[in-house]
Amino acid sequence: MHIGSYAKAIVAGVVAGAAALGTALADDVVSTGEWVGVGLALFGVLVVTAVVPNARVSDERWR
Repeated sequence: MHIGSYAKAIVAGVVAGAAALGTALADDVVSTGEWVGVGLALFGVLVVTAVVPNARVSDERWR
């Protein structure tokens, strides 16, 4: 196991968490419920992106 195989999932999780945190900071205060939303966004995207495999590209597709 090397980090390269999970890089896509890590980047997607960070972006989703940052987007949720940016939305939560609209009123300059982050409540407990908003932290839960940030955590769920980060964790959900991490898991889904890590579990779903990349599409296989056939040779004929690029000809």
